[in-house]
Amino acid sequence: MQINKYRERRLSDCKNSLEKNNFNAFIAETPSEAKRIVIDKILPLIDIKSVSWGDSLTLYSTEILEYFRSKAEIKLIETFAENISREKSMERRRKAILADLFFTGTNALVDSGMLVNLDMIGNRVGGITFGPKYVVIMVGRNKIVQNLDEAMKRIKNIAAPQNAIRHSKKTPCVKTSYCMDCKSPDRICNIWTIHEKSYPKGRIKVILINRDLGL
Repeated sequence: MQINKYRERRLSDCKNSLEKNNFNAFIAETPSEAKRIVIDKILPLIDIKSVSWGDSLTLYSTEILEYFRSKAEIKLIETFAENISREKSMERRRKAILADLFFTGTNALVDSGMLVNLDMIGNRVGGITFGPKYVVIMVGRNKIVQNLDEAMKRIKNIAAPQNAIRHSKKTPCVKTSYCMDCKSPDRICNIWTIHEKSYPKGRIKVILINRDLGL
């Protein structure tokens, strides 16, 4: 089908742009294939003893965290475990930034090869920016946009309101479904990051998944 050719070309072009910007980039047809890429192509080339992650529905769809839960030799820092206090959760998120390998998603990916993210407290973007030796970003094709302006609009009016609803926040966007630039204590739009290039080269590895995933 023509639509499949369009998607394949878009992903291929985006992969090339990422690689020009010093990211390692891969293409997977499904979340399961993305998991296999991590296990078969990424892990054999890196030496890790600890793993953690930042919240991402796209990441969860790959079930890669279940793989690490089965590996006793690798410490998995469970940042979102149930039945722990807010204080304990925050402490684990701080420790996650020192993990050898950090997984998460991205709010938007400009097809020129830039990652754009917006966080509430900064643990997710902090892990991408500095701390972990390696970072793996899982990206659904629906996150790809043409420019920075589109990326910010997508995040503010698609990703952020849905995430506010998902986390039961009391913000105006929960009711309106788009950004109101609020001053709510529950505001999740606090910290922007734009990754134009990966430094050092290859530290950040991006797996493009040919599915609409995440928010």
